[in-house]
Amino acid sequence: MSRLTAAVIVLGTLLTSAARGDEKAELKKLEGTWLPSAAEFGGQKWSDEQIKAIKLVMSDGKYTATVSGQDDKGTLKVDPNAKPATMDIVGTDGPNKGKTFPAIYELSGDTLKICYALEGKDRPGKFETKPGTALFLVTYKRQKP
Repeated sequence: MSRLTAAVIVLGTLLTSAARGDEKAELKKLEGTWLPSAAEFGGQKWSDEQIKAIKLVMSDGKYTATVSGQDDKGTLKVDPNAKPATMDIVGTDGPNKGKTFPAIYELSGDTLKICYALEGKDRPGKFETKPGTALFLVTYKRQKP
């Protein structure tokens, strides 16, 4: 094996390990109970009543989203180094079992903004929704213990 090939393999391993470390650290930052302060779907703002029916709990790379008393559970994979940061949500139990939702997110202190592509296809490019799309934009506030 040439020195160049060996160097490329070592560099690739180091970068992969660093990326996993970034993901673990970011998932730790996302842990907690999140309550929405604003939401819109397909260009339509949600009412306060609709917003109050949602709770999101994240811990150890997993999530539980409760909507109107119904739980949806799954896993999270994040890339905090992407611009904007990306999140892949995979349902493991509940109404979204087996579905994957690409999303983008922005974490700033105790405020978390996520734009989900609920059709499960193309990841959103911006934190906005438009009529005729299945984009869901939510701004969450971290619930204090």
